[in-house]
Amino acid sequence: MTAAEQSRPGTATRALVAAVAVLAVLLLGAAVGLLIRLPGSDNASVPAKDSVDVGFSQDMAVHHVQGITMANTARDKTTNQAIRQLAFDIESTQLEQVGRMKGWLTLWGMPEQSPDGTHMKWMATASHHSAGTTSSAGKAGLMPGMASSEELARLRSLSGTEFDVYFLQLMLRHHQGGAPMAEYAATHAGQNVVRTLADNMLKSQSSESEYMKQLLTERGAAPLQ
Repeated sequence: MTAAEQSRPGTATRALVAAVAVLAVLLLGAAVGLLIRLPGSDNASVPAKDSVDVGFSQDMAVHHVQGITMANTARDKTTNQAIRQLAFDIESTQLEQVGRMKGWLTLWGMPEQSPDGTHMKWMATASHHSAGTTSSAGKAGLMPGMASSEELARLRSLSGTEFDVYFLQLMLRHHQGGAPMAEYAATHAGQNVVRTLADNMLKSQSSESEYMKQLLTERGAAPLQ
């Protein structure tokens, strides 16, 4: 074994470093979330357990975790610099946002996930949501845009251009599926910080979605139907 090989970090070391980095980002996001109680930062009232604020924070955190998982896979497997950078941007942004939402839930004394395992009930009770979200509101299972376990397994099995295309297709669908939730929360959440975060998500993911469509076109591929 050469000196370079002996000095190269092993898989376990890289995994530990990655885990520490993830924890640091989550703690930072949680700390930012806790700042809503500082004077002048936002309304200090605690939203109800069935509010848009709580439901959005719970569901979007779950939704984001899958996006982070796919982005992390892409960072490890792709050989394309543009896709690696996109995956890094998605992973780092959504990690911070998950930490922020979990910080709010902790501050409000709410569970990190819906206790009964259903999603989007916070959208089902009002008449303002779009028809596209009605069928998914208040149901258990995958939220719109989320990949199945079979699709994730297929993604991990691919390489090269096939991997890049399938990653872009899954992540584009993931962004599009989460957009109605962000749009609804940006309009109907009671906490200003929640509305602002949801609006920022909608804007950044809309931009990323257009970019992913462009990358798919360059590869002679189309979004998933």
